Amino acid sequence: MPPRFYVDQPFRPDETLSLPEGAARHVQVLRLQPGDPLTLFNGQGGEWTARVTRMGRSEVQVQMEQHHATERELPLQVTLAIGMPANERMDALVEKAAELGVAVIQPLLCERSVLRLSDERAHKRVAHWRGVAVAACEQSARTRVPTLAPVSSLANWLRTLTPVPLQTRVLLSFRDPPQALPAAAQMRSLLSLSGPEGGLTEAEEALALAQGFAPLSLGPRVLRADTAPLALLAYLALRT
Repeated sequence: MPPRFYVDQPFRPDETLSLPEGAARHVQVLRLQPGDPLTLFNGQGGEWTARVTRMGRSEVQVQMEQHHATERELPLQVTLAIGMPANERMDALVEKAAELGVAVIQPLLCERSVLRLSDERAHKRVAHWRGVAVAACEQSARTRVPTLAPVSSLANWLRTLTPVPLQTRVLLSFRDPPQALPAAAQMRSLLSLSGPEGGLTEAEEALALAQGFAPLSLGPRVLRADTAPLALLAYLALRT
């Protein structure tokens, strides 16, 4: 299978374009030569066949060929609102969520958060996570790149939600009584909220419940902050 790269720009049949630095570097590492095929996608749906036409020292040119209306996205739009886990766990969470088909990732700062980001540091980390998501989409053959929303405090983010839910909202929690997850076929979109290490506080859960979130248990075992949302997403991906 030809190597596959994300290029954030419009494509036209038969045009010649220079690959951006990241994609060009990967083509050079793979030692592709003029005439070799590759697959490009720009996140606007489908993917394109292309061929290398020129290999320079720092520039790689390709000629676009055909667009293929390939669709590998989940029929259900899933948003994961996540109390950011610390260390490298958020990187892994973003990577695996992108592979599994998440549409939107909303990083949240909660009362018990260990990882605390703000201002320029938060912007840089979100840009890094978007790069992680792009690489995961290249590898997993997705045709769209998930949205990485800006870091927000949980309270501020909850205030931005519409009073009447336009999607199914679930709160990953041990709160009783947990509700059953509706069948995937009955949902057009799902918004999942989960906490960081240590979980959400009672006050935070109360705010979420007031915004239409229904408590959802994933079983009797205690899952890590980076495991719980992925378990839910994998469940949905296998049933849609």
